[in-house]
Amino acid sequence: MKGPSTFNRASVAAGLAFLYLPIVLLVIYSFNASRLVTVWGGFSTKWYAALLRDDQLLDALGVTLRVGLISATLATVLGTLAAVALVRSRRGRLLFSGMIYAPLVMPEVILGLSLLLLFVAFGLPRGFWTVTVSHATVTLCYATVVVQARLVSFDRALEEAARDLGCTPVQAFFAVTLPNIAPAVAAAWMLAFTLSLDDLVIASFTSGPGATTLPMRIYSQVRLGVSPEINAVSTLLIGLVATGMIGAYLFLQRRAGVADSGAA
Repeated sequence: MKGPSTFNRASVAAGLAFLYLPIVLLVIYSFNASRLVTVWGGFSTKWYAALLRDDQLLDALGVTLRVGLISATLATVLGTLAAVALVRSRRGRLLFSGMIYAPLVMPEVILGLSLLLLFVAFGLPRGFWTVTVSHATVTLCYATVVVQARLVSFDRALEEAARDLGCTPVQAFFAVTLPNIAPAVAAAWMLAFTLSLDDLVIASFTSGPGATTLPMRIYSQVRLGVSPEINAVSTLLIGLVATGMIGAYLFLQRRAGVADSGAA
């Protein structure tokens, strides 16, 4: 069988370099001893130490992580229920699907403004919980798509067998369905968490005093010039996301190995 041509390999290499070379440069310059981020002054970790003394960035990082954890959990739970309804319901499926998928293609500016008007109409003060609810609302759509893709191929005969053995529908779902779709649920949670970490537009509309997220803080500081501390905190976020992806991959590989050994 003929392997990939030189042109195909060069195209893949160029595409990967275009995607990841800026990230690699950011990580390298986070260890730059010079305060000028475009001039290499030697290897140093002093900006990571300086980051630990930057209370504003640390507070923003803490807010971002709390918002991401709570909103991703809410989005995953609600998205899983929505995916079950989409796969198993017969009436109103087309309308429900359109309502779920619409925010995926809607500009974030429109979503942020809509959520802002909603909170103002209900007289809710903007702060931590408005940002959390907003992120959960937006990432719910992505979680639904991921879990739905797994439920479509799920063999419902397993769940029906559990019900024949005396389980209620809820017990059958938690005992049979949920363990089988657990990798998709975990992937949906990770995607929702990553999207929450990345969001700037929606948080800008719905945040208030004491609820400044890390992307908002970085954006406000970058307008005055990129500081080495921003490179350091960005590198830490890259490491956090990469660690989560590697952990999820190892979990899925181990689960697949257990399933293969059980089938054998």
